[in-house]
Amino acid sequence: MEDEHPVTNSKSRKSKDGNKSQKSSKSPGQAKEHKDQLERLSEKDPEFYDFLKEHDQELLQFNDEDIDEDSDTNLKEDETPVDDEIQVDEETGRHDVVQKKKKPSKKVITSEMVDSWCNSIREDGKLSAIHSLMKAFRTACHYGDDKEDESMLDFGVMSSSVFNKVMLFVLKEMDGIIRKLLELPAFGGKKETILDAMNTKRWKNYNHLVKSYLGNALHVLRQMTDTEMISFTLRRLQYSSIFLAAFPVLLRKYIKTAVDLWGLGGGSLPLVSLLFLRDLCVRLGSDCLDECFKGMYKAYVLNCQFITAAKLQHVQFRANCVIELYGVDLPTAYQHAFVFIRQLAMILREALNAKTKEAFRKVYEWKFMNCLELWTGAISSYGSEADFRPVVYPLAQIIYGVARLVPTARYFPLRLRCVRMLNRIAASTGTFTPVSMLLLDMLEMKELNRPATGGVGKALDLRTILKVSKPTLKTRAFQEACVLSVVDELAEHLAQWSYSIAFPELSFIPAVRLRSFCKSTKVERFRKAMRELIRQIEANCQFTNERRMSISFLPNDPAAASFLVVWTFHNFFSLPL
Repeated sequence: MEDEHPVTNSKSRKSKDGNKSQKSSKSPGQAKEHKDQLERLSEKDPEFYDFLKEHDQELLQFNDEDIDEDSDTNLKEDETPVDDEIQVDEETGRHDVVQKKKKPSKKVITSEMVDSWCNSIREDGKLSAIHSLMKAFRTACHYGDDKEDESMLDFGVMSSSVFNKVMLFVLKEMDGIIRKLLELPAFGGKKETILDAMNTKRWKNYNHLVKSYLGNALHVLRQMTDTEMISFTLRRLQYSSIFLAAFPVLLRKYIKTAVDLWGLGGGSLPLVSLLFLRDLCVRLGSDCLDECFKGMYKAYVLNCQFITAAKLQHVQFRANCVIELYGVDLPTAYQHAFVFIRQLAMILREALNAKTKEAFRKVYEWKFMNCLELWTGAISSYGSEADFRPVVYPLAQIIYGVARLVPTARYFPLRLRCVRMLNRIAASTGTFTPVSMLLLDMLEMKELNRPATGGVGKALDLRTILKVSKPTLKTRAFQEACVLSVVDELAEHLAQWSYSIAFPELSFIPAVRLRSFCKSTKVERFRKAMRELIRQIEANCQFTNERRMSISFLPNDPAAASFLVVWTFHNFFSLPL
């Protein structure tokens, strides 16, 4: 009999060695399928069925409770059963075990099912409905993934309307559902709220729901391509950002994803991403400050390597975003600012020592200049704060060194940009910066002191260039743009100190050199602009001297700091150029 039925040994051995474990681990689908196979066997080969009944009775014993298709409530059950089917060879009479292909037994999610779950959750807060909905949400988030990933899902495909219904309900309601289960405040909270909740029994029971929600939402967030859908998803996830305090790995992934969306996204996505990151920093504090600050700065550097008129506003907006985020925690922001400003100083030092084109090019590029612009904006916003003020002096020194690195007319646009940064620093911190020499040296160069020989030329936007070509140097448009910019920036510099008791001394040398330029230039418009500036300087000097005659304190007296404090520089420095 053993030779006649070779499959008997293998089946009997399997049932003897591991019958108990098979019986306990057999899923409902496997039990039902196994019973069907044996019924078919009894019809095809009654003699062999009787043999099994006589020698292996345990193989034919079943418990009807095992055959229950609705007992699956585990969110992580992923495997699809593989069954063995017994087939009879008609010629030899041999019985062989043939492995069947995987048969997915997944349910198709319908709109009625989703409505039923949603109603149960709203009315009764039924936990089984929450589990079912989270399975559907997982299926929706992995919709369109590779077949290997889809095989791990509990449900089958769904229509687009069902997809939208599941996504909208979960993203809108899941935060409130989780907070209710964990007995947390309806909104808000900080890191300590979650740390306290993690010690409770409720957290142990329901933390898998939190992780499932955040993990699957992150997955679909990375797969989305529509800007509006990404923005909506990120806005909804912002309400649940506090829960990331319990999952450091997920927190890092969310920060990286939000930073990428901020740097590469269009429309409202950069702003939504900034608000998400800022909310993380406010609520979680030290857990994410360093990663957010560093990630945002690096993303800004990658996005500001080239500047055009169309991109200028875009880059300025991103710089403002970085500055806004750094304002969340100024002591931490100072540590990052010190490191990044030091990197800029090392690049400048290398250029000063090496004096090669390659070293100069690392300084005279948009990436370097836009980093200076960012830190200038940060000082303009937080320079008066004690935590951030120490970086003012090193940054001003770097900017001044950049302006004088290559003192040629071709880099006048770059020098003017440096002067504007120094004026912003001086205005926001009340610190004197000697920018007048940088501007007056430009007026004495031959390119601005002689008549243009290259024709009119194209109009120049000095905000979008760092360097001009040699033919452009000889055009009238270049001369006009540079001279009028010099007048504007010099007026801005002197206006900041127009109320100072030392204004007559401060303005003496600039007034002398401006008069010299008026005599040398043959362009009437330039001469007219210089005369107007000289007239305003002289008027302010006269007023300051008259007020100085009535004081009794010395220049080093603290009272000198408030001299003419009520006098506004707008009275004298509003040049109609």
